[in-house]
Amino acid sequence: MTAPRTLHLNAFLMNAGHHDAAWRHPDSSPERVTDLRYFQELARTAERGRLDSIFFADGLALWGKARYNALGGFEPLTLLSAIAAVTEHIGLIATVSTTFNEPFHLARKFASLDHISNGRAGWNIVTSGTVDEARNFGQDEHLEHSLRYERAREFLDVATKLWDSWEDDAIVLDKERGIYADTDKLHPAAHRGTYFGVAGPLNVPRSPQGHPLLVQAGSSEDGKEFAARYAEAVFTAQQTLADGQTFYKDLKSRLAKYGRTESDLLVLPGIAPVIGSTEAEAKALEQQLTDLQVPEYGLAQLSGMLGTDLTGLPLDGPLPELPEERDINGNKSRFTLVAELARRDGLSLRGLIARLGAGRGHRVFAGTPEQIADQLEEWFTQGAADGFNIMAPVLPTGLTDFVDHVVPILQRRGLFRTEYTGSTLRENYGLARPANRYAQAAS
Repeated sequence: MTAPRTLHLNAFLMNAGHHDAAWRHPDSSPERVTDLRYFQELARTAERGRLDSIFFADGLALWGKARYNALGGFEPLTLLSAIAAVTEHIGLIATVSTTFNEPFHLARKFASLDHISNGRAGWNIVTSGTVDEARNFGQDEHLEHSLRYERAREFLDVATKLWDSWEDDAIVLDKERGIYADTDKLHPAAHRGTYFGVAGPLNVPRSPQGHPLLVQAGSSEDGKEFAARYAEAVFTAQQTLADGQTFYKDLKSRLAKYGRTESDLLVLPGIAPVIGSTEAEAKALEQQLTDLQVPEYGLAQLSGMLGTDLTGLPLDGPLPELPEERDINGNKSRFTLVAELARRDGLSLRGLIARLGAGRGHRVFAGTPEQIADQLEEWFTQGAADGFNIMAPVLPTGLTDFVDHVVPILQRRGLFRTEYTGSTLRENYGLARPANRYAQAAS
């Protein structure tokens, strides 16, 4: 008999919290965004709750207006290596761009993190979405959207060749004969393509997971096809159960063409839970955070999401006419989500800034621990999610409240683990360790 299906939980950690006014809230610690111990404490809180993983977003430019928010911070792979030293079970997922990196560098860094953490590394694959990032790498404009995904596909092919370039039993360690490795089990990548030329092999032996858990977050057509081919977990944003069900069904239906089954890919929508001991308390916290927002920051952030300069427009007026999604060269799926949210709910610019404050397009729900658990259970059991990307509006309190009050309810309902069952991130996500392509060929 198969074990009952249980959900997966990832803690998406972001400086003072996900709300753009979190740094102004008295419970937050914006002065600690470059304090290693702060993030180690958050990771241990997530591990205490038996969460599958923690995750750090990343970009290659300073996002937003630092005048109005606690922005900037650590490079995630460096940070996760330090977190690995003080944790034992929690998965460690870092965002790294395929557009402004090289496969050999990235494969080496993630293989190293996987060894350092004893098999807990995950890579959130992004193609980068802003012209500010391009301008930090000698480019005046950003690479066109479809070309970014074309480069990303080749990048993944090269990276996986490099991770496989050492077979699992390549290291012989025969001191008497003086043989460290069986060089017949080391393989060159021998890649020469449109974007990359890589000889290989990698200079790091194959890591505990074979290669890191592959995570992806794009929900455009290009993004969904990329996820169906490569990703093992998808971070996504939907506002309604119906939208979540549509995305879930669509993405899972694309797997068969790549020889994959539905269980090979986990869909983890983002949710920003605003938690109170009563519903009124949760709504009051939500309003308190809205009241702390700086409109200039929210307007600049919204301009970036929509690819439209909104500076100077009346905050209580509607969105102006927007371009079509096909004309957006940034995050296409987030553009569409935000534009549809504004139209569906008749939101002014001020109202839209308030709605996006905690989740930037991800779902925000304010309620008691029981009400939040009900929401997670509904999406999980009604075909919209395999788990969730938890985005605490304020840190550290939002994560502590989720671990101490929501997780026990999910455990009592049999929806979430009470103990870790695996030693690697893949095992805790219920995913198989990838076979080495060269070992298969030899056999």
